[in-house]
Parts: sequence; structure tokens; C-alpha cells
Amino acid sequence: MITAAQMRAGRALLGIDQRQLAEMSSVSLPTIQRMEASEGNVRGVVDTLTKVVEAFERAGIELIGENAASSGGGRGVRYKQPTHPTPPRETR
Repeated sequence: MITAAQMRAGRALLGIDQRQLAEMSSVSLPTIQRMEASEGNVRGVVDTLTKVVEAFERAGIELIGENAASSGGGRGVRYKQPTHPTPPRETR
């Protein structure tokens, strides 16, 4: 499974926009936009999801599933549930 947040984070790490991800994965731009606008796990045709995941992998992005170990080396970022809420920032 891949989440919309993982897709956005993967693009951010690569410094690419949705159009570039669409080109890399051979998936239409509206499909990428729809996938990233979804809540939680991205739903779609398995072939389409596979194309996006494979495009990220070719570009060096490892998408780590819930409670899964990372199989690769290198630096990375992993989301975890916060142990306590973040205090609000002051605005001036």
C-alpha cells in the first residue's frame, strides 16, 4: 500500500512536481492528482499503483509500509505517530 502522504513526501525528496511524477511513471497527471488528494491509503488500479511505486524506486525512493523494516541503506525520513501533541506556534 502507498499513502497520499508518502507520494507527496517522495516527490518532495526528489524535488519534482506532479507532472514530472506522471511522466516518470507513465500515469496521467489527473490520476496522480487524484491519488495525492485521497485520504490515507491510495486506492486505484493495481497496475497504476505499481507504476508509481516502481517510478519512485527507480529514482531512489523507498516507500516503507506500516510497521515494516527498511530494506535499503542511506538516509531517510519515517513518519510515526507523535507521542504527544505539538504545542501551537506563537504568531505575531
